[in-house]
Amino acid sequence: MSDVADIKKPAGAKEVSLAAQIASALWIAVHTVLKGIGIMNLEMSDIIYSGISIAAIFMPVYFSIWLEKIKDIRFGK
Repeated sequence: MSDVADIKKPAGAKEVSLAAQIASALWIAVHTVLKGIGIMNLEMSDIIYSGISIAAIFMPVYFSIWLEKIKDIRFGK
């Protein structure tokens, strides 16, 4: 018989969004170091814009979380 605690819940929106922001920060950091060493030939603006784009894909998730928290504060839930 399987235990209910053994069933894994899929990652929620917060976890996925956090992972995307961490990936974005690592993307920028690693590519900046590689550019500094001379291994990579990308422009800094390209590195930063691509990192921001990775995080921006998940912005609606955080925006909806913020709106929900504002609604809870405003209406006293």
